[in-house]
Amino acid sequence: MKKAISEFRSMLRTVPPILIALSVLAIVGMNLLANKSINTGVDWLALDCGILFSWLCFMTFDIITQCYGPGASTVLSFVILGLNLLMSLIFFLASLIPGVWGESFVTGSEEVINTALNNTFGGTWFIILGSSVAFIVSAVVNNYLNAAIGRLRGQKKGFGTFALRAYVSTFVAQFADNLVFALIVSRNFFGWTLLQCFTCALTGAVLELVFEIVFSPFGYRVSRKILKAGETA
Repeated sequence: MKKAISEFRSMLRTVPPILIALSVLAIVGMNLLANKSINTGVDWLALDCGILFSWLCFMTFDIITQCYGPGASTVLSFVILGLNLLMSLIFFLASLIPGVWGESFVTGSEEVINTALNNTFGGTWFIILGSSVAFIVSAVVNNYLNAAIGRLRGQKKGFGTFALRAYVSTFVAQFADNLVFALIVSRNFFGWTLLQCFTCALTGAVLELVFEIVFSPFGYRVSRKILKAGETA
């Protein structure tokens, strides 16, 4: 046990803090923004603003997996989940504190708006449960699929290999994330059909993959700098 704790602490010291910070920011941000749906104008297409942040989680996982392995990335996923749950608890406690949100000062609607804002930040237990399960499932899928593709590529390196690993693992993991959340939350609590669940999971994964493609050159440069620093240390 002491050895495992020591290795865990060593890993936390090794992984650049900025990657951990970005991952925490991403999961907290996407859970908050998931409260706002996107009006796509298409009945069967259900999306929320959480997609603006979710891709960032998987990009950081791709970088950490390539530089430190899927095990380290998965352990960090649990750490990040724990920090997110801590933030959710703080938001929940803040929602219970008597007071008035600045945006609620609308004559005649103060109580309604204030309650809505408290509920938004306070969260709902099944939303937090669904997002937590979906996050861990998708993180494991992303990390080990990314590593498996890397092993298949053998000694081949460069942006092409990084992109292949990132694009495939991100798309599959994002689909798994969206689908697990939809099946746990949307289907059971909002009455979504299976078609809506699969459609939302697929379209969300496609859009999140687009973000990954756009920012993958940046992710590649970061991973190369980390690997180069490790080789010269």
